[in-house]
This record gives sequence, structure tokens and C-alpha cells, in this order.
Amino acid sequence: MLTMWSKARELAEMTPPERNRWVDFLRAISILAVVFGHWLMAGLYVDEAGELQRGDLLSVAPWAHWLTWGFQVMPVFFLVGGYSNGVSWDATTGKAQPGQTGVYRDWLASRVQRLIAPTFPVLLLWGVLAVVMTQLGLDRGQIRDATEAALIPVWFLAVYLIVTACTPLTHKAWERFGWLSFAVYVPLAIGTDWLTFSVGVPYVNFTNFLWVFLAIHQLGFAWRAGRFDNRLFALAWFAVSLGILVSITVYGFYPVAMVSAPGGFSNSLPPTLALFALGAAQVGMVLALEPAGRKMLDNVRIWTATVLMNGMIMTVYLWHLTAFVLVMTVVWLGLGGAGLDSVPGTAAWWATRPLWLGIYILALLPLIAIFARNERSFGPIRGGRTVPKARVVAGVFLICAGLAATAGVTIASPDSWTGIRISVVAAPFIGAALLGFGPIYDMITRRRTKLDSAA
Repeated sequence: MLTMWSKARELAEMTPPERNRWVDFLRAISILAVVFGHWLMAGLYVDEAGELQRGDLLSVAPWAHWLTWGFQVMPVFFLVGGYSNGVSWDATTGKAQPGQTGVYRDWLASRVQRLIAPTFPVLLLWGVLAVVMTQLGLDRGQIRDATEAALIPVWFLAVYLIVTACTPLTHKAWERFGWLSFAVYVPLAIGTDWLTFSVGVPYVNFTNFLWVFLAIHQLGFAWRAGRFDNRLFALAWFAVSLGILVSITVYGFYPVAMVSAPGGFSNSLPPTLALFALGAAQVGMVLALEPAGRKMLDNVRIWTATVLMNGMIMTVYLWHLTAFVLVMTVVWLGLGGAGLDSVPGTAAWWATRPLWLGIYILALLPLIAIFARNERSFGPIRGGRTVPKARVVAGVFLICAGLAATAGVTIASPDSWTGIRISVVAAPFIGAALLGFGPIYDMITRRRTKLDSAA
């Protein structure tokens, strides 16, 4: 860790003065909020009969539903994504030669690569574990629970990749139409909820993954364009959005909880107008704090910590629930459930939270040490040539479909002899190979070279 800190310190000291450090800080803090939120809300415990029960704070403490307004901060990540994708796309098009082809395809493949590369190890690990546990005769329901708990975070990547792929169109829409390019998503989200809850149209609610997060992504363009530089405007944006959120949750029919919780439908899977309002409120709040935040980040130690966190951001996000599952497995099978005798929400349970959070962090650290290198290890796209358009489309589609299925139906199979849904596990890897990067592409090209030589 000292070596990682030293490298982060070097990078921090080389940061160009024009870089908006608040962007990096928000990216780091939003992921950390999600991580600690998951660790806090989850709560396995042993009942009086000695049986392990799946419990969570939201099930036993309705007041905790309000905590999700602070821990459900995925909209902030999409805000940062809009800002960063805008910077990256402008830089790419600015360097492109007149008439140059394949600019978008190479740009998209590069952006996808940075997100998907750290995902391969966790998918492989849990695919192998599911197969091994199945062959050992473990209960398939328990295998499903473990894989589902560990891999549910990948839903975000599927949505984010689609939103990123739309950047050239959405960025052009912002430049031409300004605020209207954001406002158009409001009636789309409202209409989707109306069709879902009033008319009962099935599956249409899943389109809100696009309308809600594309809207927040547009606000990233607005932020970069200086539309939130006026602090009074940012505070007013926050106040109005918060007022709408309160009116449709406290006084409306939307649940207060911004994640899946008992007693109502989910505001996040898929998103609803309530999550849209929460995201807008969060945007106003964090951008109102930007001047103070950027001043804070002039402190070299705080900025170094931010750089360090951003260098392992996807590893932390993708592996934090694996760390949780491993800890619970060791405690239950190896220690007989020691420390799991407190029911979530009780005073005894709260008193032990700092200890358990510390244990989860300790379990996550070796995973970071092993897998963080994958965030930058795949290098440039192979072959030195533009990836054909059809391959890019097919590659991104397979990656997103595979990740969505991983989160939605899990990789565990209830009847396959392997114990896994092979097509679900394989889809992201095949998609990555089609995009032309990574070890899979290297294996394919080496094999093709050998065949060509033999012929």
C-alpha cells in the first residue's frame, strides 16, 4: 500500500493546474458511498434456532429508508461521466484529421476497455467458483444467492456503457439545444412511470434506465459548460429538485427508499421519477459545494488520496461484495457464525458495525492488491487498425447483454450440469474480443497466425 501511495503522490504532484479535481473527488466519493451503503444495509444473522437468515437493515428499520438518499449516489457517477466523456470526446475530435474515419469507433472501444477490463477477473472467479461448488454438491439455491450478491454491482456497467456509447449524439444535442436536451427526458421518465403504474404496460419501465441516466449525463455537459458556476443557481436547483422528491415520496406514492426495499416497488431497479429527482437534487448539492471542494483538494494529501482511489475505483466497486460474501462464508462455515447473533437494527447490531466494516475493508485490501492492476493492464487496442463498425456494435451489445444478464438472472444455473449459464459468462468476453483488445483477442490472433502459417 505504501508503494501505491507513493505512485499516487507522484501522479498527484504532476496534475496539470487546469484539471478539475472535483470531478475525480466526486467519482471516488460516490463509489465509496455505494460500497459502504451495501456493507451497512446487508445483515446476515443467526436466529434462535441456529439457522442463518438473510436480513437487511431496510427490512427491519423503516426509518433507515431515508439513509438511501445519501447512499444511493449512482446519479453522481453519471454526472461525472457526462463531464469526463465530454472532455474525452472533444479531445478526440479535436485531434482527428479532416476526413478521418473510425474516430468514434476507436474512442468508444477505448472507453469500453477501461470499464470492462477490471470486470473480467471477478466474472471468471465467480464462474469458476459456481462450477466447483456445483460439482461438490452444494445447494444450488445457496450458490445462486452467493453469485447474485457478489455480482449485482455489474448492472451499473451495462447501463453506463450504453450511455457512454450515446455521447457523440447527446453531446451534439447539448451544443445545439442546451437545456432542452436535458428537459426532454423529464416527460419521457414521467410517461414511462405512467405507462408502468397506471396503464400496466409490462417491461416499459426498463427504458427509464436510459431516460433517467441520460438526463443526469446531460447535466455533466451543463456543468462543464459553466451552467452551474452560479452558486445560487446550483442551490436553487437543489432546493427545487428536493422539493419535488419530497412531494412525490412523502406525499406521493413513490417509496422513500431509493433502493429495493420491502413494502413497495424499487425506485432504482429500474429507475423511477423519484430517483430522477434525487439525482437532480444531488447534482445541485455537489455543484454548489464545488468551490469549497476544489479549495480542499489543493491539500496534497487529500488530492493524493483521491488519485489513489481513482486508480482502483472499479476494483473497489466490483470486489466489495465479494469481500462481504467471503467474510460471511468464513464466519459461518469456519467460525460457527460467531458474531452473527445480533438482529439487524438492534442496539447490539449497531454497536458492532464499526468492527464489521473494518473486517470488510481488511478482506477487500488483498483483492485490491491482486486485481487493481487490471484497471490499466490491457493496453491499447490491438492490431493498429480501426475496428469495423459491425464488430464494435456487436461487441458493445454482447458486453452489455452479458453484464445485464449477470445482474438480472445471475450466472448460476438451476439445472445445468456445469452450474453456470455459460452464455451469460461468455458474452462479455466475446464482446471484448470483437472490440479488439485484451488477452482474448491476443489468443485469437495468435491462433489465426499459427493456422495461416500451417496453411
